[in-house]
Amino acid sequence: MEVFMRPVFEYLDYRKYLNDSYLERREGDPELSYRRLGEQLGLDGSNFYKIVHGKSHLPVRCQSRVVEFLGLSSREAEYFQLLVAYARERGAKGRAEVLERARRMQDVARKSLESRELLFYRDWWTSVVRSLLEVHEGRAVFEELAANVSPPIPPREAQASFELLVELGLVKRAGSGRWKLSDLHLTAGGEAKAQSVHAYQRQILQLAVESLHRYSKDLRDVSTLTIPVDGPSFEAIGEILRECRRQIQKQAESTAKPDRVMQLAMAFFPVSEIAKERK
Repeated sequence: MEVFMRPVFEYLDYRKYLNDSYLERREGDPELSYRRLGEQLGLDGSNFYKIVHGKSHLPVRCQSRVVEFLGLSSREAEYFQLLVAYARERGAKGRAEVLERARRMQDVARKSLESRELLFYRDWWTSVVRSLLEVHEGRAVFEELAANVSPPIPPREAQASFELLVELGLVKRAGSGRWKLSDLHLTAGGEAKAQSVHAYQRQILQLAVESLHRYSKDLRDVSTLTIPVDGPSFEAIGEILRECRRQIQKQAESTAKPDRVMQLAMAFFPVSEIAKERK
């Protein structure tokens, strides 16, 4: 199972970062265990396991060894230590102050949460995992989710996407204990988000191209239309497409028991220059 590490600045829980680091190291050393790594870091017995699972905290005396093990730069190390302090601080005011210091150390000051939200658009399958939770009736079984993504992804990626969705508040636990979508539809705005959405859309359009070979005609609907228009027609067709999207979203809302996740890629774009007005 391949593990993909995120930069430390994308974490707010140092224990989650430690556990991901352990899992990454274990890829190259299958015999590595929580106990063995804990002993290397100067911890007693299985204490490392307790730390990464939120039952204990990293002792101050071990922080330098952990920073060395993680291979963090001075700025990364300072950020990591702030996350440790944030987790250990019990007072609400103190926690807020430490968290603010940590956020200021991230790449763009005061934009940490916005930047975190942009990760939703990094991998095309994150939105699929989110919708599959509806198909699976709120069951977050990562092996099943990963296998149902098409093309399939590793279970670890499905888990990472799910954890991101939970962290961003895009899915929440229902009273039954299962998971449901916080909001059915999402949108994005702003220049930074637009750049992330464009990268996401490129992934989707590539999947649309691949669908021509991946699925039979009875499982997809791909068509093209080339037409001459003028300014008013361009605006009118744009409104027709917007209304079409609204109607499709309403239809999705009325689907009681979804059995698949579909991706709709609509593209209406020029394939010629605008002709100069004839005299």
